[in-house]
Amino acid sequence: MQAIPISLRQIDYVIAAAEAGSTAAAARVLNVSQPSVSLAIAKIEAHFGRPLFARSAGQGIAPTAFGLRKLGALRSLRAQAQTVLDQKNSGPDELNLGVFSTLGPRYAPALVNGFQKTNPTATIKLHEGDLDTLTRWLETGRIDLALIYDFGLPSSLDITPLADVRPYGLVARTHSLSGRRTVAMADLLADPLILMSLPHSRDYFLTLAQMNGIRPRIAHETGSVEMLRAMVANHMGVGLLATDIAQDTACDGQPVTRLELSDPLVPHRIALARAPHPHTAPLVAAFQEHVAFAFNLSSNVATHAL
Repeated sequence: MQAIPISLRQIDYVIAAAEAGSTAAAARVLNVSQPSVSLAIAKIEAHFGRPLFARSAGQGIAPTAFGLRKLGALRSLRAQAQTVLDQKNSGPDELNLGVFSTLGPRYAPALVNGFQKTNPTATIKLHEGDLDTLTRWLETGRIDLALIYDFGLPSSLDITPLADVRPYGLVARTHSLSGRRTVAMADLLADPLILMSLPHSRDYFLTLAQMNGIRPRIAHETGSVEMLRAMVANHMGVGLLATDIAQDTACDGQPVTRLELSDPLVPHRIALARAPHPHTAPLVAAFQEHVAFAFNLSSNVATHAL
């Protein structure tokens, strides 16, 4: 990115000189030294390669024809900068929310809808990505927050834990294990596995199997939760998931059965992440509070339902 060669302060000095008619008068108005005003004019004239002012002994300065045109443009630029930097006129609130692709459909729309019911003027834009992409977007400022799994995230991010979710098994409704409430992972993975192939998710599920002494046979890999569910429903293999899906049918209408795993398993932690910053925008802070409350409420409802 090319640096801007002229500062707003220098533009102020040039405009003041044009309005006051001399560098000395401009310096008095601005409460700066006369050489500071003269140097600003000289720098901008050197940048354009043409004089902005005509000088005459004892008569001060007056804009040239070229200077009149540029002064109009500089005043416009100054006004635009003032508008951009005006805290009282910053336009409608906007928040850029990143969502991990498997979490997005399950949580993001309901969270955004609930927040906008009490904050109708807020605009929330959703950006889907994998963990590495979301981390990069947080660090570069493309997004304000990320709804994400806390799995291998950089320690530089601020993390708000939301919920720990246990992985579970998934089989077709007519599978021989379908009638069980819980199942050992070894029994589930006696069949070929349909594996989530997203970065980090793939390693997570394979590590769970290996920690329980299982080397799964992989039938297929996919980055889509719905594709995995449909493949399981159509007897192409069994599945492992962490994303909580309420429906007991795949998107093609075929039934699936969720099985709780009896093994001691490391849970997936859902979290809200942001890059650290000394000042948190009010909209960002309000949405963080809303998300934390929504997950806490959901957790309490689930607990009382048991």
